[in-house]
Amino acid sequence: MNKNQKIALGCGVAGCLGLILIVIVCVVLVFAGVIKAPGLYNPNSNYNSNRNSNYNSNVNSNTNDNSNTNTSDSSSSMTEDDKHKLFQAAGVTKDNDLILRVLRKIGFPNGTGEGYSEFIKAHFPWAMKNLEFIQSTNTPEKARAYVEAHIDD
Repeated sequence: MNKNQKIALGCGVAGCLGLILIVIVCVVLVFAGVIKAPGLYNPNSNYNSNRNSNYNSNVNSNTNDNSNTNTSDSSSSMTEDDKHKLFQAAGVTKDNDLILRVLRKIGFPNGTGEGYSEFIKAHFPWAMKNLEFIQSTNTPEKARAYVEAHIDD
């Protein structure tokens, strides 16, 4: 075996080992959830099941403390712009209790109800038109301050 054949054999072995290593890393990343593999991941079912269980547990603990009768009156006096601002700011805080409080305030207790899906669909276009507001509440602290200052308006 001459020098060139040894080099070719070494490169071939190194290439095969490299490919095997890449496959092993990808498999580990898929099982760890870092990479979403086609056919193994259904974003709608995971998102909905987690979301429903979170809202159900929080709503049950908060329903006894607050009545929903006052929230429908207050939500009717709010403008759509004010509702979107509260909703956006509450989402930035990532505080489930505060988010549920805002949802009740804007007329969607439990994150459901008539018009909720339309409100969610309208939120993205609203956000694109209100980037200045979004920048002003881009941290959890700023967003919480906004919600606390405007939730009782």
